[in-house]
Amino acid sequence: MRVRPGAATDASAPAPIAAGAAPRARIGAIDALRGLVMLLMLVDHAREFFYLHAQVSDPVNLAATPPGLFLTRAASHFCAPVFLLLTGLSASLYGQKHGSRTATSAFLLKRGLFLVALEVTLVNLAWTRALLPPVLYLQVIWAIGLSMMALAALLWLPRPALIGVGLAIMLGHNALDGLVLAPDQPGYALWAVLHQRGLIPLPWGVARTSYPVLPWIGVIAAGYALGPLYGAGVDPATRRRSLVALGLASLVAFLILRGLNGYGDPHPWQAGKDWGAEALSFVNLTKYPPSADFLLATLGPGLLLLVEFERLPEHRLRWLATFGGAPLFFYLLHLWVLRGIHDGLAALGLAGPSGRVEIGAPWQIWLIAAALALVLYPACRWMVRLKRRSRWRGLSYL
Repeated sequence: MRVRPGAATDASAPAPIAAGAAPRARIGAIDALRGLVMLLMLVDHAREFFYLHAQVSDPVNLAATPPGLFLTRAASHFCAPVFLLLTGLSASLYGQKHGSRTATSAFLLKRGLFLVALEVTLVNLAWTRALLPPVLYLQVIWAIGLSMMALAALLWLPRPALIGVGLAIMLGHNALDGLVLAPDQPGYALWAVLHQRGLIPLPWGVARTSYPVLPWIGVIAAGYALGPLYGAGVDPATRRRSLVALGLASLVAFLILRGLNGYGDPHPWQAGKDWGAEALSFVNLTKYPPSADFLLATLGPGLLLLVEFERLPEHRLRWLATFGGAPLFFYLLHLWVLRGIHDGLAALGLAGPSGRVEIGAPWQIWLIAAALALVLYPACRWMVRLKRRSRWRGLSYL
């Protein structure tokens, strides 16, 4: 990035790239991990479109849910925490590239607003077939957008304070579980957005806050705090050791907290009739909003995978990095492809009694997702290449 003569930069921000220096290339391990997240998300959304007749609760009702369906659902738990963590990390790398907290904050604010607008328009249209549906679902794209806007303010904190705020939110928000407001109480709508999953009245219906945003703000702040590990002068071996230590610490903290079976998740685990049932109960965690146990159990493996992906040769991860290199493009495309396939099959008379196209077994969800991944791969590769060669800044939003 060239800096205009006399242009001011934030004194506490990373130094801008010197004039004439090549901009830092994308980090393949981050894109690859993000790509894995997108593929697991594809599995879960295939379940939403073709297996919704077998509903799962949060946490899953183990007495009524086959293990195959439980594991299929649980695989998606990895997605949102790791994606939000990588979003915060990517925001920090954006700041290192542009050398200004002001630029980073502005980018986060604009992109956050863009994502919120997408959630209430194109994303909800794909899920509900209506621009003004009776129930407007405020889901993961909404939560990411609001988290980015929150990070636009939080990034001005000193790094130790930012780490403290992120950890306090991630690990401490379950202390607020007892604060439950009724719809007619002051502050209900704000609390429903932040922590209490609920329905907010709209002029034409209601908005469902499927993803209360407060814990996700903690995750994105923690991801931003990881940014200095990817600074230009950091030894890769040192970075990997730090990430491994953080990942292992997260898993150990989860095992201790969950083992105590008190604070950490509003649903205690239960001793089962055999070790398998007991193990499933132990990892049957609350996602809406994500409990402290849920975040520790998912972010720990995410950090360890990030290290492993960094160690692997880049050419072995290129296919995953392709899905992760244009995540919003993939998200919108896969939703509309799933919607088109489902409605096309329904038009051919293949819908079940519920009016939905229904498949018979959880393994078929994975088969559908694998087939769709193969179909979507060329489009994602085209978009990644277009982003690399285009000078239009708007493509960075995809």
